Amino acid sequence: MRRLSIILLALAAVPGLRAQQLPQLSQYVSQDYLYNPAVAGSRPWFELRSAHRNQWVGIQDAPRTFMMSATTPIASNMGLGGFIYTDNVGPTRRTGVQFSYAYHLRFNDRIRMGLSVAFGAQQFLIDGSKITFRQTGDPAMDDQLRGSLMPDATFGMQVYHENWWVGAAAPQLLNNRIVFYDDQAQSMSRLENHYYAMGGYRFRFGDDLRLEPSFLLKYVEPVPAKLDLTATVYYKDMLWLGGTYRTNDAVALIVGCWLKKRFQFGYSYDVTTTNIARYSTGTHEVMLAFTFGKTPVTKAASTAAAVPSPAP
Repeated sequence: MRRLSIILLALAAVPGLRAQQLPQLSQYVSQDYLYNPAVAGSRPWFELRSAHRNQWVGIQDAPRTFMMSATTPIASNMGLGGFIYTDNVGPTRRTGVQFSYAYHLRFNDRIRMGLSVAFGAQQFLIDGSKITFRQTGDPAMDDQLRGSLMPDATFGMQVYHENWWVGAAAPQLLNNRIVFYDDQAQSMSRLENHYYAMGGYRFRFGDDLRLEPSFLLKYVEPVPAKLDLTATVYYKDMLWLGGTYRTNDAVALIVGCWLKKRFQFGYSYDVTTTNIARYSTGTHEVMLAFTFGKTPVTKAASTAAAVPSPAP
């Protein structure tokens, strides 16, 4: 039983290793709603976004992640959103769904604060037929597909201006126990509380160029916090090029484009800075998005917060 518990805890920690349970994305600026539900309704259009991440190419059973989200304003001060994701790691698979409501308070003509609550569920599956034990016949594991379904909740907030944004979110608030077998009443595997902080600033150089430094801080007890530092240059609100450094993990190159203010494409390539680099050729991540609806007439009129791609 102890051997099984160690394996389950290790599998639950991938892809961030150890206690990090939720998928991570290098293009977090383009997928800000996935990290903070308070983003919903902060931009005056409907957005449909997807992320496809193939991590640690060259390593068998490495993490593969797909996520899709949608957000929309429903009034000048309210927004709705939701996402679904699946994360495959070796013999395990995690699937999650979330729906959120956000309310936006106006401090003045240019600064707002969004507050959001989100509810959903996560399902963990483990395929025992794909696990080989050094000692066969462990009574705690069979060759069946076992699952655990748990409710989940998230709180998020964000203060934003046309030139900057700062926010925080706390997913997996319910801290539910992960139970694959009916007799595992003492299981120590849980949905660990995660804490995110994010922010950024827009430096404008004329009408064609914009530089956006941003950060994403992730913390899960008891491991050290992980920090993503990103700098992105946008050209004519059509093309962008950026780079990210993730502490004790990887560096990433990001490129993207926005066509006719409707279709967005982004690609990032990660090179790990850990010993995994000996076995992996890197990580590939693709972002696709469609936006529909009103476009702000002027920059001053925009209510956009951490606009995840070039804004008009």
